[in-house]
Parts: sequence; C-alpha cells; structure tokens
Amino acid sequence: MNAPRARVARRPVHGVLLLDKPLNWSSNDILQKVKWLLRAEKAGHTGTLDPLASGVLPLCFGAATKFSQLQLDADKTYAAVLRLGQKTSTGDAEGEVVQTRAVAVSSEDVARVAAQFTGALRQVPPMHSALKKDGKALYEYARAGIEIERESRAIMIYELNMALAKVDSAYEAINMIVKCSKGTYIRTLGEDVGEALGCGAHLGALRRLGTGGFDVAQCVTLDALEAMSESERLACVLPVQSLLPDHTVITLDDEQAARFLSGLRRRGTWPDAAQVAVYAQRGHALLGTAQVMSGELIPGRLLSPIEIEQIAKESRTGLVESAPASPAI
Repeated sequence: MNAPRARVARRPVHGVLLLDKPLNWSSNDILQKVKWLLRAEKAGHTGTLDPLASGVLPLCFGAATKFSQLQLDADKTYAAVLRLGQKTSTGDAEGEVVQTRAVAVSSEDVARVAAQFTGALRQVPPMHSALKKDGKALYEYARAGIEIERESRAIMIYELNMALAKVDSAYEAINMIVKCSKGTYIRTLGEDVGEALGCGAHLGALRRLGTGGFDVAQCVTLDALEAMSESERLACVLPVQSLLPDHTVITLDDEQAARFLSGLRRRGTWPDAAQVAVYAQRGHALLGTAQVMSGELIPGRLLSPIEIEQIAKESRTGLVESAPASPAI
C-alpha cells in the first residue's frame, strides 16, 4: 500500500516566472507543476499553449495574477512549421489526415501568399480550440462530431516571413515566423495559407518566441527549474511590475497612497494616461494600476495591504527589484 503523500506547505509568492513550456504538457498541467515546485499559494497562466506547442509561457503568482490580462492582450511572435499537401481534422499533427493533394509550390508562390496574409485580416476560430459556447469548450463539441457556427474575428498579422523547407528531400514544408495580435490562431492561419497555395496544409510544429515584451531567451526550462534549489527557483521569479513595462509611473506620498489603496480617486497635475503603474513613496511599493483622465487618478487593479507587505518582505531578501523612480505627489 502506498504511503500518503506529504502535504506541501504553501507560501505567498508574488511575481512572474517565464517558462519555456515543453512539448506534450497542457498549460494548466505545467502551471500546477511549477506552482508545486515553488510551493506557491496562488497561480495563473497568461493564455494557453497547446500541448504540441512549446515556448514562452509567463506564469503569474500571487499579486501578479491581477495583471495577467495584460499578457492575454499582448502581441505574440511564433515560429511554425507548415506541412504542405495534407489537411488534418484538427489543423495540426494531432488530427487524422482528411485530404491529400499534390504539392507544386514555388518561392514566388510563397512570397505572394505571405503578402496576402499580412495586415488586418478576419479569421474564423477553429473548432479544436478552448473558446466557449454555452459553457463548453469548442473542442468538446468537435470531439463529439458537432460543428458549431463561429463568427470571424478581426486579427492583425504584423509580420509574416515564410520560406520553403525540405521534407524527405522534397520542398513540402514552409518555415514561418509570425508576429501577430492576440486571438490569432496559427493553425487556422496555416490552413488558410495552404488553401491559398492550392495544396492544403496543417501545422507540424509551433513554438512561441515572444509575448508582450518577453522573449524565449529570458525563459527557464522545466528541467532546469527542477534541478535548482528552492532559493534558486525563487530567484527566477520576476517582480510583479515586470508585467507593467510600458505603464506611466506615478508615485504617491503616504497619505495619498492610503487613499488610493482604498479605491478613492486622487487629483493632481498628471497628464492623461491610459496605463499607469502607481507606487508608494515609502519603500517604492507597487500599489496597483490606474488611468489618468483630466488630472484625476482613477484606480484600476489594486494590490491588497497584505500583498504589499509580503512583497516588501521578499524585497528585503533581495529577490524583488525596486520600482522605477518618479516624482512623488
């Protein structure tokens, strides 16, 4: 009989860990694994990567989960391999081949199609996706053989670089680098490119190279994380404010900070700004996000006093960076 597993003593961890997600893990499974490794109390990811995809997956812990939507809304960069000549039931290598066609594609064809799929587009989300319909993910309907009508959505392909690649000595694949807006399905893009080339295609491999200013070179692998000591793992956790690199910085004195934290609007001489990171003058503690309209600082997502104290304690151990400097108001 197996002995019962010892309970993990959880602790507050606040910040972002940039993981190079391995293949064959779901985003949630890898989140739970890293949460266990850090013994963190609260965690969330910033948008799913399919099990067959690898690459940048920011994992948010504690107070950082309040700002995870920023990464969900961020632009992404992917490297992909598109297999030509075969369509599959899922649009990727997991599905069954449903159609096979001859491949006669030139470099000129690839350049023409790359231009066709660059810029503002509309895209129909695939059935094999996590989008919800009446509380169920679309892939659940797909597995049951049910097709759900989906509306097309506006997306933006900022850059699309494609080049023919050899498979078994024949040019039957395309290497793609895609920089795109949120909500872009690379599987669907690959299928649409295949149709435009007249031979059909499916996604053979996918790797996320970047998201919202984070790059795969900054990431730690799961194997490396498992091999680390506990203190080394914690040192990999970036501060919460790393999610707010493009936010205007406003610093408040003690009285103003206390009122802001209670949800009250503050008045000042600040210029209008849609995205503001607000800090306390005392200890340079992050208080939350806000916007400024007509000289009024309007609270957005706020940290709790307990979270602020816990982060300050982490900072005293040298694991959290200080806040950007700005004049105190």
